[in-house]
Amino acid sequence: MTQSGRGADLRILTEFVYNEHVDTRSQNAELVREVSDFRVTYLVEDRWAVGIMSLRMPIEPPEGFGPRASMSFFMYNQDGQQAIARPYLDGPPAAGERGPSPLDGHSDMPKYHQLDNWDAGTNAPSGNFIYDFNLFRYLVRDDWEEVLSHTAEGEVVSGSLESLCEAFTQGRELKVGIRGLCADMAEGGKGDRSNLPERPGGCFAQIGPVPFSAPLPDHTVFVQTGPGYHCTDRKLFSAGCQPVVRVRPGIPMRYTSGGWDFGWLMPRTDGFIARWLCDPISSAFIRATAAMPSAGSYDSLPGRIRRVRGTGNEVPPLSRVRSAVCASPNPTLRKGAHDVEENG
Repeated sequence: MTQSGRGADLRILTEFVYNEHVDTRSQNAELVREVSDFRVTYLVEDRWAVGIMSLRMPIEPPEGFGPRASMSFFMYNQDGQQAIARPYLDGPPAAGERGPSPLDGHSDMPKYHQLDNWDAGTNAPSGNFIYDFNLFRYLVRDDWEEVLSHTAEGEVVSGSLESLCEAFTQGRELKVGIRGLCADMAEGGKGDRSNLPERPGGCFAQIGPVPFSAPLPDHTVFVQTGPGYHCTDRKLFSAGCQPVVRVRPGIPMRYTSGGWDFGWLMPRTDGFIARWLCDPISSAFIRATAAMPSAGSYDSLPGRIRRVRGTGNEVPPLSRVRSAVCASPNPTLRKGAHDVEENG
């Protein structure tokens, strides 16, 4: 958990038999090794780590891609429980019924154990499962260093804007960790839905009070950034994040109907954050802006900048999210494989 709290990179090595996992109609029984990159990671209650593949489309190695254009948001918990959310990208949203769905048969995949199934027949089916891989190994790279941490009002907690900008101008990659990012996704709350645009805590899009059934667990979401911008006169730094998958936090984390979405963020060192999120069922994009209560930055070896994280209250509004930023090592110093953290 220490590595997860520092925004460490996560990859997972698995081994499986081709005709047990990829094409069950094939006679090919060769062993296949896969290493997947989990670009979005969660730390829940400072004790539970989760990784999500945020850039993956369906693929059928080594032949090509899957049958439909979609995203494959695979999610792996630290105990090996897995999940998949699949927003389709190839046409108008399907009008299937939302909520619990019958389990798929998967009789041809005896190592696949489906736990539940949600929103089948819609534009964004999801479900939770366990697949008995021949090998399942966590690969962790923990070489980020914090370069800045600040409050929602932009007050520096540790590090400095100068340290962040120095790492930025050296070409280092940035990763941000945002605490409480999914606080508006409490079950029974209204969150980010195209027909329910309310926001808690005074966001500009708020229409009225937003009910929540219960506070969500404390959580921090880590995601790498892409383009960064230093406004030198205003002494302000902002960055566009790589795609982020938001999931209602829990232990373990699971996909449910209405419990996830995805999109892009733009955090800023004065505590402001912009969100452009997609409702996976309707494919509608929703913009929102707010302030973050605390943010930070990190600097590792020479190389990249990586994280921003935040803190929230029992039901933290989007305007109350603490953040931090990390910088990665210099690419010339980042050679070699990830360290193996677990093998099961």
